[in-house]
Amino acid sequence: MIEKYKREAASDVVYNLEYNSERQRLIIPEYGRHLQKLIDQATAIEDDETRNKSAKYIIQVMGSLNPHLRDVPDFQHKLWDQLFIMSDFKLNVESPYPIPSREVLELKPDVLQYPQNFPKYRFYGNNIKYMIDVANKWDEGEMKTALVMVIANHMKKSFLSWNKDTVKDDVIFEHLYELSGGKINLLHSTEELLNTTDLMRTNKRMSNKTASGVQPKIQNNNKNNNNKGGQKKTFQKNNNQK
Repeated sequence: MIEKYKREAASDVVYNLEYNSERQRLIIPEYGRHLQKLIDQATAIEDDETRNKSAKYIIQVMGSLNPHLRDVPDFQHKLWDQLFIMSDFKLNVESPYPIPSREVLELKPDVLQYPQNFPKYRFYGNNIKYMIDVANKWDEGEMKTALVMVIANHMKKSFLSWNKDTVKDDVIFEHLYELSGGKINLLHSTEELLNTTDLMRTNKRMSNKTASGVQPKIQNNNKNNNNKGGQKKTFQKNNNQK
């Protein structure tokens, strides 16, 4: 029997199985292992002309996965960059775009500087502190007075969101005095903030916004009103019957 058509032993087949965990790691797994093998073969080609033709053919295969973007210039640039990345920057071909480098690819972005604010009264939030700082820069007048009252009412609303019990206005005025560094003093003011009940109702309305789209079911109480006008038929006795 010819060696080509010789039946293999079952044990040999199992022994020669190749698991993905034992294979080489894919750089861009979305393209699959067959395309990765094509790139590895193109990288090993010694002739420059043949290697350039192979690279262009691989670009066409990569573009066929997204045919609607195949001819877009920006997408072509992306394909060429991915080709060099998948070749581990070992592919030496002529590219119509600048060839990326490993150093640029491995650059890490700067650490994003998050505001490290730890306010004493965290239930007010950072925005309240920003509003107080703005109010401190304003000149005395009606506009500043109105802004201070808006801030105080918002502080009371935030306090009630954290603590469901009632809160006195004096407590809010003390916190406002402390957060403003003593520049906003309402400790001896006769102004009154919004009612606690109104603020609690506002908080509840805002928390139940998602349930506002539910419509109540309409019950039909006229189950027996099948006649026109909703009038019931009455039974009339026929006196002619014997």
